[in-house]
Amino acid sequence: MGLLVVGSLGLDDVSTPFHKIENALGGAATYISIAASYFSAPIYLVGVVGEDFPKEYIHLLESKYIDIEGLQIIKGGSTFRWAGKYHYDLNIRDTLLTELNVFKDFNPIVPEKYQKASFVCLGNIDPVLQMRVLDQMVAPKCVVCDTMNYWIEGQRNELIKLLKKVNILIINDSETRLLANEPNLIKGAKSILEMGPEILIIKKGEHGALLISKDSIFSAPAYPLESIYDPTGAGDTFAGGFIGYLHKTHDLSFDNMKRAVIYGSTMASFCVEQFSTKGLEDIDYLRVNDRYREFLNLSKCDEL
Repeated sequence: MGLLVVGSLGLDDVSTPFHKIENALGGAATYISIAASYFSAPIYLVGVVGEDFPKEYIHLLESKYIDIEGLQIIKGGSTFRWAGKYHYDLNIRDTLLTELNVFKDFNPIVPEKYQKASFVCLGNIDPVLQMRVLDQMVAPKCVVCDTMNYWIEGQRNELIKLLKKVNILIINDSETRLLANEPNLIKGAKSILEMGPEILIIKKGEHGALLISKDSIFSAPAYPLESIYDPTGAGDTFAGGFIGYLHKTHDLSFDNMKRAVIYGSTMASFCVEQFSTKGLEDIDYLRVNDRYREFLNLSKCDEL
């Protein structure tokens, strides 16, 4: 069965010290779906946009074999908008504008043909809505979930309930410390695993990612890029590459998740090389595999 992706679609204005772009395609579900499409088909997309959402972006999604039956287009409504400015240190950004628009009243309705999807990726939205999605599903094999500080602080009880139904949680290092109320990442990870997830992935930006289960830890490097133009969507792209590869292989062993993490990092490295989704739109799959092998060589060491 297919892979279900639920989350935001938006229009972004992004400014960096190198360039700026307006009305660019954005949103967590967008990045996740496009990244996952290199490994899996079909991708089932559930989200909401306004009537102002450009048709060219709809066509782009469809060209990637992303099924948009679950995409609500609200007549007379405006699409979610975000604007941000990055500093010379691209790890630092200022949010200049957030307009929820139609996303404010988003009620994720999962079409019947999506409800038996074996893999589900819940983008960063209200945990109440994430739970509402799972309530419509028929025994998914793997549920991957993302969240953020805003929900950890403001909807903690609902998030804790959700985590009992999640197989894999993907968050960054600061979110790990906040959710676990623990400064040490490894201790914090163990605490979060007791909340329900079988696997925790901690994104560490330019320092790679940690894959953690109750019994094992795997550390993946970040790809050393000379040119990073736009970090927007990198974390969502990582999640898309990760779950896309898992869906392709249908192998949930820890060893295969290691490979999925590397593929996720591979897709994220393409994402940041251009603005918006441009770095993901026309990658040759052989190029993806070449960079995947380069990732493997980064951490390979032969014993004497």
